[in-house]
Amino acid sequence: MSGTVFGGSSDAYDRFMGRYSTQLATRFADFAGVHAPQRAVDVGAGTGALTGELVERLGEENVAAAEPSSDYVATLHTRFPGLDVREAPAEELPWANESFDCALAQLVVAFLNDVPQAVRELARVTRPGGVVATCMWEVDGVEMMSALNEVRRRLTLGGWSPSTDYRDEASLRTLFEEAGLRDVETTRLEVTVEYETVDELWEPAIHVGGPGGPAVNSFSPEQLAAGRAIFEEALDHPAGRYALEGRAAAVRGVTG
Repeated sequence: MSGTVFGGSSDAYDRFMGRYSTQLATRFADFAGVHAPQRAVDVGAGTGALTGELVERLGEENVAAAEPSSDYVATLHTRFPGLDVREAPAEELPWANESFDCALAQLVVAFLNDVPQAVRELARVTRPGGVVATCMWEVDGVEMMSALNEVRRRLTLGGWSPSTDYRDEASLRTLFEEAGLRDVETTRLEVTVEYETVDELWEPAIHVGGPGGPAVNSFSPEQLAAGRAIFEEALDHPAGRYALEGRAAAVRGVTG
C-alpha cells in the first residue's frame, strides 16, 4: 500500500507542483535515457507530468501508468484516453515480469510505506538490461516547499518536520544497489519556475491534498490568514515577478 495518496483538484495540483514536475520530467527522462522504440511505465504518475513526456517520446501505445489516487487516475484517463492506466500502488504493480524497457517513478519514493519493495517491483516489470530510475526533491531543495514547511512548523501543534528519506543521491544509490540493480548512477536535476504574485502559488498550495490533507480543511480561517503572512515572509516578500528554484536527486540503474 502507498503511504500517502494525494487527491483533490487536479487543476490545483498542476498549478501547485505541476509547473515544477513538468520541467523535471524532461530532465529526468533524459537522465533515464528514454527514447523510441522503448516501452515505459510511469509509477506514481499523479496528474501526468512525466506521463506526458513519455507519451511525447514513445507514443501513447508504448506507455503505461500506475497511480493509487482514484482522482488522478480519472485525470490520466481524460488526458491520455488510449493509455494503459491502472489504479495501483507502487508496491504492487499489476503487470507481468519484464513488460517494459524502462520503469520510472518521479517524486514518489518519499511517500511510500515500503520503498525497497517498490523498487523491486519496478525492476520486476523491467526487462533484463532495461533501466529503472527514480527522483525526489532534495530536503530544502524546493524554495516554495521550504516556505510551506515554515508555515507548517509555525502553525502545527507540537511542531512539524518534513520527511528526509530518499531525498539525496547517497540514499538513493544505496536503495538501488541493495535492490540488485547494476551500473547505478546518480545526479541532481534543477528547474526554475516564475510567478507574478504570491497568491498565484499560495492559493493552489492550500487546496492540494497530501500529508495532513489540504490546509483549507485542517486550518481555521485565522490560521490560513496567519499562514499566508508566514508564507510571504519566508519568500522574502517578493514584489512583482519572481522566480523559485527546485532541485531533485535522481538515480538510475540497470536490471539483470
